[in-house]
Amino acid sequence: MPNPPPTRLASSLFTATYASRAAVGASAPGRVNLIGEHTDYNGGPVLPFALPRKTVVFAAAAPHWEAVSSRNGAPTRFVPEDAPVGVWTDYLSGVVRVLRELRAAPAGASIAVASSVPAGTGLSSSAALTVAAARALSRLGGRQLSRDAVAEVAYRAESEVVGVRCGRMDQAIATEGRSGQALLYETGSGTMVQVPFPLRVLMVETGVTRHLGAVDYNLRREECEEALDAVREAGIAAEALAQVPGHALTTLARSLPSAHFRRVRHVVTETARTREAAAALAAGDYLRLGALLFDGHASIREDFESSCVEADLLVDSALAYEAWGARLTGAGWGGAVLVLAPPDLMARLKSGLVRDFRAAFGRAPVLWETRAAGGLKTEPVP
Repeated sequence: MPNPPPTRLASSLFTATYASRAAVGASAPGRVNLIGEHTDYNGGPVLPFALPRKTVVFAAAAPHWEAVSSRNGAPTRFVPEDAPVGVWTDYLSGVVRVLRELRAAPAGASIAVASSVPAGTGLSSSAALTVAAARALSRLGGRQLSRDAVAEVAYRAESEVVGVRCGRMDQAIATEGRSGQALLYETGSGTMVQVPFPLRVLMVETGVTRHLGAVDYNLRREECEEALDAVREAGIAAEALAQVPGHALTTLARSLPSAHFRRVRHVVTETARTREAAAALAAGDYLRLGALLFDGHASIREDFESSCVEADLLVDSALAYEAWGARLTGAGWGGAVLVLAPPDLMARLKSGLVRDFRAAFGRAPVLWETRAAGGLKTEPVP
């Protein structure tokens, strides 16, 4: 029997937990990044779209802070001022602390959360939570924050309080997502262009989950910062790695340590791939778009070293079964692979991916189809 929609589940959870009716509600989607991986915090472009799967937050004023989630059982009291301890309410604490700076937080709240965004799959369940919470709690605090302001609150909550050194892509698409559109977001300039994206996408979960605050992600960001310093020392003026010109890679290969050079090469080539992918998508050239996805995965695997064997097998299988393109999406080291393919090949592709994955790992992957949906929404209280 399918789970109830997250809006109904969150509302029922609030009533059952607090024996009262919520005062405000909001929802925000997860996202799939078509291409542009690890470019957002390096000043480059990204090309995400919002998922129909979303996180819903209902809340009402209370003398303390308490939250319950459909995934985490009993309600938990939390103190926003406390240091993060690696639990899901850390993200709510981050939102509250940033809202307080804006004088947009209530004194306390009872909160209920439900989500259809798979956790630990690289689909930005954390940003869906922080964006929805920022909208709901700011309304409870008597403020009507703009979408840009909500995205900034959510970004600061995750980066400054929780300690994930993320970029702004996830929060941007969670607030700005539109049905049937992908978003070309130039993080260096802040410009956003909606690109028609009518395709259905096959998502294949690797079954390998990771915590975004894990050492690998933050280590890669540190390596990118060190690489930028080395690039400047080599005489190349760049405010961010995405600004390094492609023709400079030959020189940098001789002057940078191997690991730092490969991080630079990924960002530089991924920047070019992302802009070309947006142009291909706008032109309806799905063969070219798919080829760029395959190239992007090779770069993730070899130059950024953020893939995993499960994802690599799925991408190789997708190529063998004549998909247009496939790659690991999200921060990496697990998560989900996105696959673009002609509709008439989808059934054969699915069965082939399941067969190959089971033969290699002794289990079947979770597969589901999706398409671009809308972003942040104020939810009516039932």
